Amino acid sequence: MCSPEEEALLRLEEVFSSTLARINSLILQPLLTAEPSDPRGRGCLRLLQQLHRSSQQLWEVTEESLHSLRRRLCHQDSVGLESLLLLCGADRVLRVHVEYIEAYTSCVVVQAFQKAAKKRSEYWRGQRKALRQLLSGVSSEASVGTTLVQALRQPLAHHVQQYVLLLLSLGDTVGERHPTRELVVHAATLFGNLESFMRQALDQATATQALWHTLSSRLRDVLCTPARRLLQDSQDIPVTVTPLRAERVLLFDDALVLLQGHSVHTFDLKLVWVDPGQDGCTFDLLTPEEELSFCSKDPQGRMVWQWKVTQAVCQALRGKKDFPMLGAGLEPPEPPTCRCVAYTFRAEGRLCQATYEGEWCRGRPHGKGTLKWPDGRNHVGNFCQGLEHGFGIRLVPQASEDKFDCYKCHWWEGSMCGYGICEYSTDEVYKGYFQAGLRHGFGVLESPPQAPQPCKYTGHWERGQKSGYGIEEDGDRGERYIGMWQADQRHGPGVMVTQAGVCYQGTFQADKMVGPGILLSEDDSLYEGTFTRDLTLVGKGKVTFPNGFTLEGSFGSGPGGGLHTQGLLDTAALPPEPSGTRKRQLGVGAFPAESRWQGVYGPFRDFVSAGCPGDLQEALLGFHVQNSRELRKSQEYLCCERTQPEDHAGRMEDVLDELLQHREPRALRQCLRKALSNSLHPLGKLLRTLMLTFQATYAGIGANKHLQALAQEEVKQHARELWAAYRGLLQVALQRKGQAPEEDEDTETRDVQVHGLVLPLILPSFYSELFTLYLLLHETEDGLYSQGIAHLSLFPDTKLLEFLDVQKHLWPLKDLTLTTNQRLSLVRDKCFLSATECLQKIITTVDPREKLEVLERTYGEIEATVSRVLGQEHKLPMDDLLPLLIYVVSRARIQHLGAEIHLIRDMMDPIHTGGLYDFLLTALESCYEHIQKEDMRLHRFPGRGDSRQPW
Repeated sequence: MCSPEEEALLRLEEVFSSTLARINSLILQPLLTAEPSDPRGRGCLRLLQQLHRSSQQLWEVTEESLHSLRRRLCHQDSVGLESLLLLCGADRVLRVHVEYIEAYTSCVVVQAFQKAAKKRSEYWRGQRKALRQLLSGVSSEASVGTTLVQALRQPLAHHVQQYVLLLLSLGDTVGERHPTRELVVHAATLFGNLESFMRQALDQATATQALWHTLSSRLRDVLCTPARRLLQDSQDIPVTVTPLRAERVLLFDDALVLLQGHSVHTFDLKLVWVDPGQDGCTFDLLTPEEELSFCSKDPQGRMVWQWKVTQAVCQALRGKKDFPMLGAGLEPPEPPTCRCVAYTFRAEGRLCQATYEGEWCRGRPHGKGTLKWPDGRNHVGNFCQGLEHGFGIRLVPQASEDKFDCYKCHWWEGSMCGYGICEYSTDEVYKGYFQAGLRHGFGVLESPPQAPQPCKYTGHWERGQKSGYGIEEDGDRGERYIGMWQADQRHGPGVMVTQAGVCYQGTFQADKMVGPGILLSEDDSLYEGTFTRDLTLVGKGKVTFPNGFTLEGSFGSGPGGGLHTQGLLDTAALPPEPSGTRKRQLGVGAFPAESRWQGVYGPFRDFVSAGCPGDLQEALLGFHVQNSRELRKSQEYLCCERTQPEDHAGRMEDVLDELLQHREPRALRQCLRKALSNSLHPLGKLLRTLMLTFQATYAGIGANKHLQALAQEEVKQHARELWAAYRGLLQVALQRKGQAPEEDEDTETRDVQVHGLVLPLILPSFYSELFTLYLLLHETEDGLYSQGIAHLSLFPDTKLLEFLDVQKHLWPLKDLTLTTNQRLSLVRDKCFLSATECLQKIITTVDPREKLEVLERTYGEIEATVSRVLGQEHKLPMDDLLPLLIYVVSRARIQHLGAEIHLIRDMMDPIHTGGLYDFLLTALESCYEHIQKEDMRLHRFPGRGDSRQPW
């Protein structure tokens, strides 16, 4: 059976639905018939149209509620109380009411009803009687505008009030344990809150409307908007503001406004932070460009202002009005310190007219954000206390249409600092370090190949200029300079290498060579003296020709551009030995290996000294991004996909933990191998940068045999620095775990680890360029060796063994399998086959130790073959081993054996000096030298009578 409250609700909804229909036809539709021509009139019309839509939605939800009540009354047994829309859909009904109230109060604020009524004053005078029937307690003398305001408010207020009374009564009727009681209580609470919300909304709208009458028309035009509500006025509760000395302070629900004469200072509440004052009558406000101090006459006034500003800020940040009252019912009660808002700076300075959109903290950009200037500059990245700080991308437009310079860099307190990649509108690219906004430290500046004067500089910078050790390649002239710089000019010792193979070394000053130098031509001619950059010999000097002749005297330009010489020609000297010309190495001593690339090692040391903080890893160790030149004409260029994961600190912890877990020799080798091959690992990053410098120096034009010693000592220095880098990381790992640091190594212990552990691991990274230098340096000897191999390859096995004077009882004839009609004397490449195949593997690895192990196994195969032939274990004396080894080398046909031998010798672990590996390498060298000799056909080895001791 239905309760009396339900029947009363049914009658209430019927009356309200009918009233809404009459309001629509009698008031709203006539208000919408006017067609204003002025902007203000059109604005009022839009507000009235919104009110009409809200009224229509309110009528529809009332009809739906009415339908649910009728259905309940008609089917009491089958339809429960919970089916009523007022209970099951209370939140939706509430939302429709709130939308109507907001639309209505917006019209009240701008007096939309009064303005619209003036357009059809005759019509409204004729409708006064009908309007008064909708109202109660309204004077007959009231204006049309006032009557309209009351007619659109009073029925709704009465309706909501009756809702609350009937729902409360219904709650008492259903009893505590009724299943729908919770729904009834919830609905009663909501509509009770709605009643409070409506009263506050009407009060704020009325106060705001009254405010506009107290302001000048100019101020009204600036401040008046339909959605804005006045929350507090300093004329009601006085307050003074410094330093602006405002005459009047207005707190709206979206902004704080200070009136100062004809000036209006408006502060977006989303960017206002409240700080309690030092005494009971003051409090402070922080904004992006001002710090304001509010002072009231008494603590109570201060409390009102501070509370209202605080709650208004919270409401503005939430983006909707507090319900049911300002500051009630929502958490948190205090506005968050960090926010995400857009703001355009007005004050003079570097940010004038710039718009920042992103995260803020206490009035300053702080966190991730985007900064845009009117001139087209853009900055996307991290900020700290108002300054660019951390990784950021800066676009700077250039004069040419839609062209930008793009800086992908780390920033420190507003300036580029740390590692960055800059791609310029000229298509030049700089990758390296900055300090105070200028290139500083190690960096690479490269122009595109199609540039008018293609150039690439790899080296050190100081305050934006090339300074210190650096490599510059001039693609237009086909030259590469390796040496010292100062203030963007070559200054100090330097080496120049040309594409034609000519290279020279001397002292430079202000980009010009001064004093004597050394000039080496491709044919190994040597000039010592003074000459110009275009290689014109001038002044006193000495030329040493490849055949050993020397010319010493004075040189100068002759007629027709030729060379004029006056001096002494010495033809008595013998041709120099190849080993003598190999000693002509440039740069050694002029650029100590330990000081060349301090700009690369330095940031890593700084990273370790700082304790390996994850947030500094990119700034100090660099990062990699894909080249985005194709995006340079697009705002998409502000995107930057870096290879670094976001959680730098977590990754660094994993790196350090792994080092601690792999300190035993075998585990350490695997750990270092993995680290060096990983481009994201600190050691892997360092290695890749060193590879870049090595290629910039010794690849291409720099592939010159006279730089071999320079390159060799550089690789060894890199191994020492990488070991020191590992040790630094390990000490940090131990420190973080609270463990005692390892003791400092002595030089001998360090060298064992560098040559035995690190050098073999990093050599593959430099091998291509390094081995090319060895090839060039030993090209002549390897040519003679190749001729010797070609000559020995003509011999069948038995003839070659005989030619090499190998004792016949050592010939492995048992290994030869003859086919029909095949003679023993014609068999080729069958003897000592296992040793030959073993030796050929020497070129399959770049590790000097592994090459020596191949050589050791080759000797083992030779000795095993001889023992099998003799039927007993046999140790070969040196005079028997050498011819057999020559035989195996000639059959292995290893190309560039001289380069291989010398690289092994130079990179071999010093611990093997004087040991077995050293002896075997010396034996291989002896074979190599014998094969080069012109009299190889006639060569016979010394007698064996006094050399029978096994070695």
